[in-house]
Amino acid sequence: MLSEEERAEIEEEATKYKYRKAVGPEALKIVQKNRRWISDETLKEVAAFLGMTADELDSVATCYNLIFRRPVGRHVIFICDSVSCWIMGYEDVRDYLFQRLGVSFGQTTSDGRFTLLPIACLGACDEAPAMIVDEQLYTMLDAAQIDAILERYQ
Repeated sequence: MLSEEERAEIEEEATKYKYRKAVGPEALKIVQKNRRWISDETLKEVAAFLGMTADELDSVATCYNLIFRRPVGRHVIFICDSVSCWIMGYEDVRDYLFQRLGVSFGQTTSDGRFTLLPIACLGACDEAPAMIVDEQLYTMLDAAQIDAILERYQ
């Protein structure tokens, strides 16, 4: 069930849009901020709150790769797999993270600490290779930097 705080925050966001359905992506982000992911039940609640069908809102949720439709770890790592990152060492970064975390894309570490996902572009092409952990951007990555970065996230 949506909390009063979630409802209030969604209502406040809805004032910025001409059509209530347009707040769908922001509503999902608001709920995800509190619950870490969007379950089928939650998606139905948000859709009903916005006057949408669950299928309509699910099409929005699955369009945005920052909306999680299944549980994720405490911290989500997105590795940029744009052409710039590929040229500047993406494969080394990806392979090191696979080895260091013991997971591949779409998986969460056994301790629930990290989920590892690819992302099309982080817009940091001049400082490739890059990744985001939660909302923090890291660039010009190498193995030593990755170890130091991961230690910051408990």
